[in-house]
Amino acid sequence: MSASFLSTGRGKLILLLLCGVAFLDLVDASIVNVALPSIREDLHFSTQGLQWVPSGYLLTYGGFMLLGGRAADLFGRRRVLVAGTTVFGLASLAGGFAGDAGLLVAARLAQGVGAALMMPAALSLLTTTFKEGSDRTKAFGAWGAVAGLASAVGVLAGGLLTDGPGWRWVMFVNPPFCVVILLGAYRMFEPDGRQVRLRGLDLVGAFLATAGMLLLVFGLVKAPDQGWGSTRTVAELASAGVLLIAFIVNERITGNPLLPLSVFRIKGLVAADVTQLVGVAGFISMFFFLTLYMQNVEGWSPIRTGLAYLPITIGVGIGASVAPKLVAKVGTRPVVVSGAATASVGVYLLAQLKVHGSYVSDLLPGMVIMAVGLGLLFVAITTAANAGVPHHQAGLAAALLNASQQVGGALGLAVFAAVSTARLNHELKQGAQPTAAFTSGLSWALTACAIAVACAAVIALRTRNVHSEAEAEALGDVEELVTAR
Repeated sequence: MSASFLSTGRGKLILLLLCGVAFLDLVDASIVNVALPSIREDLHFSTQGLQWVPSGYLLTYGGFMLLGGRAADLFGRRRVLVAGTTVFGLASLAGGFAGDAGLLVAARLAQGVGAALMMPAALSLLTTTFKEGSDRTKAFGAWGAVAGLASAVGVLAGGLLTDGPGWRWVMFVNPPFCVVILLGAYRMFEPDGRQVRLRGLDLVGAFLATAGMLLLVFGLVKAPDQGWGSTRTVAELASAGVLLIAFIVNERITGNPLLPLSVFRIKGLVAADVTQLVGVAGFISMFFFLTLYMQNVEGWSPIRTGLAYLPITIGVGIGASVAPKLVAKVGTRPVVVSGAATASVGVYLLAQLKVHGSYVSDLLPGMVIMAVGLGLLFVAITTAANAGVPHHQAGLAAALLNASQQVGGALGLAVFAAVSTARLNHELKQGAQPTAAFTSGLSWALTACAIAVACAAVIALRTRNVHSEAEAEALGDVEELVTAR
């Protein structure tokens, strides 16, 4: 493939298709946020149960991500992309027609499984299609920009749809895009080989990892109601720990591990993934709590709430466009650290909530600052997380990065919702008015989000500093030689 493949019509269409997969998968992590009040009223969700609408998707997305990456290697990238897109589209239809809370949560869980198949298949197709330095650098830049924009655009689209045709259209909007992706996949990519190697699939590892994370987040979500020191909460969290330990043991002894533990010896990889996990825990939760504030405290309509997020899409676009130039000059580490630090300041400003606050003075400055930092972070962390990874483990590294993003979002919602609930109950016991108490709870949760993003900046100091994709590939060649020895 020539170095200018990206400049051809086919190259641009392939990049557009693959970024479209990433956008569709990631936007569904936030598109339901504005619709949550309408969903709660229509399907009679409890306050704690409502968290499972966003968390269910994030959890299965993160839990099955490693399995999706491994399946793409074994069964063929196009085949897995098609399977995941089909599951995602059918689950979206089921969610749109859901008549009760249980069916909607089940559909969201199924959506997460479909997305977990789609995302690593798409990213590995991007990596193998754009092999040359400048093409791949631009492709990764576009991918990172899409990741940063998805949450804000999801909230905006959610508001427009909820206030227009209704909340069910945040689900119904997906199937037409899935059809386009399916047609594009068959047209743009060559068929996979016929050989399917089931023996190489670590089903035990996939079960242990997913079951452990499901139980962990379930225990965290239910803990505020059950009590953090209750027998049931302790049993749930302890059982989750046992399952995750069993997963690690299984990966050490199995012949074809879902997650070869040797990958964690690559310098900077763990720091990059943990940076992503902790940072996203703050970002995803921020959108959740800020939406509740706009609608439940300020009484804004879904469409007004969605439009309020429009400056975030502009800020992310600015940060994402500047990030590649900064990476070329100073490397990934300073860009990731400065991006997370900047974003944490923005989230902290957003945490200063007040009843009947002003959008222009109380929300807009924090949104813009946070968005620019988010754009810087998401673009730079993609290269940093792949720096020094041997070519034969590139797909695994991509799955780890995406899994950390989705698990971080699910864990963040669980933990910070507990913070918000605890503060709400405290304020009510002190005699505060319900609206003031609710606002105080949201403010505390957003402060915790800001702390999480600031911690991500500190963790990012341990990532590898890479100035270009070519340098990252060179480091990967070195690591491959060391691993072979």
